[in-house]
Amino acid sequence: MTATAPFRVGGWLPSDQARLDQWVTDAVARVEAEGPKPLLPVVDEFRRLIEEDPEVYMLFRFMLEQVPYHKSPTNEPQVKTVEKMLRLFNHVMTHAPEYNDTGLVGCPINAILDWAMGTEAGFAAFLNDRVNGQFKKLLNEWAVFLKSARSTAVLNETSSGWFGPDALAKMPHFAEEFVCDPSKPHYGFTSWDDFFTRQFRAGVRPVASPADPDVIVNACESAPYRVSRNVKRRDRFWIKGQPYSIAHMLANDPWTEQFVGATIYQAFLSPLSYHRWHSPVDGQVVKAYVQDGTYYSETPAEGYDPAGPDDSQGYITHVATRAMIFILADNPDIGLMCLLLVGMAEVSSCEITVYQGQHVRKGSQLGMFHFGGSTHCLLFRPGVNLEFDLHGQKAGLKSSNIPVNSQIAKLAR
Repeated sequence: MTATAPFRVGGWLPSDQARLDQWVTDAVARVEAEGPKPLLPVVDEFRRLIEEDPEVYMLFRFMLEQVPYHKSPTNEPQVKTVEKMLRLFNHVMTHAPEYNDTGLVGCPINAILDWAMGTEAGFAAFLNDRVNGQFKKLLNEWAVFLKSARSTAVLNETSSGWFGPDALAKMPHFAEEFVCDPSKPHYGFTSWDDFFTRQFRAGVRPVASPADPDVIVNACESAPYRVSRNVKRRDRFWIKGQPYSIAHMLANDPWTEQFVGATIYQAFLSPLSYHRWHSPVDGQVVKAYVQDGTYYSETPAEGYDPAGPDDSQGYITHVATRAMIFILADNPDIGLMCLLLVGMAEVSSCEITVYQGQHVRKGSQLGMFHFGGSTHCLLFRPGVNLEFDLHGQKAGLKSSNIPVNSQIAKLAR
């Protein structure tokens, strides 16, 4: 018998459905114990959207009715009304995720919507522009809390704290590797966001072969998911296997045509990882922007799968909120390449810290994910012949992190 992994892809949600259902049950109990509370303005705005927009109203009602609760280990429809869903959102907005050694819920809104996301109505709802516009407002408001001193409550040394013995056991050598001060409260971090966007100390992640322009380094602390070659301009990215579709990944950017037939490398991050992005090559940033998209859409190709967007790694590169950074490499045999930094669920705040026209060195910071990390792609134009170095492992959902700035590819000569 194959053992069940303790967490789903990237470690954002537990693989054991019973643990995830228990988290929702506990959250419902806390909300009910608090009694009636007025909805925060941004949550109340979401309520008005659902109640006043007939299409959104139908989709949200249908998706909660379509949830196959008989498949749940607890057989318990914990979130069966829009009112309960909104009250849970309201609760989440003033809390940062606690650490849990066996049932970490790094994306609590994702957990609340977990079953509904797999329904037919949920698939339609989470592609709706008005719904995604409201989720963007909701998550931006939550980000304000996560950047405030109030969010440091979970940066404690208890079993549910991010500096407790269980968490630190999963982050060995934390004080040696990251810029922090263990003698200060919360190790010197001023907020949850400050902790999650922490930086490595100088020299901890050296740049591989900095003087060799043929060597391409890892842009994120991440685990390899897939390498694809000769990618089509358009493909059915929502089907089984989730093939890449260049035009949709790049949101029909004017430079799309240059990447038809591209080679794509994709890798994913985890909540215990480093969450900043670094340049894989020496070159000039020639374009950089954030493309708005979805937050909780998952591919229907997996059938009913309550695992959230985690198992939709390929699919979400086409529809989710994502940053696009085009770099013209100094090495003419690489030329124009693109980094696609893809948000997922709550992890969708993509901050670009470089500007058009800026020259970057291999290993230079380009930006960061707030509230953890997600998944990313490197796109190379046809004719760029690369030999990938996955550090002795196969790309896939069971791969492990390759350190940022390590070699992941080299031009084949």
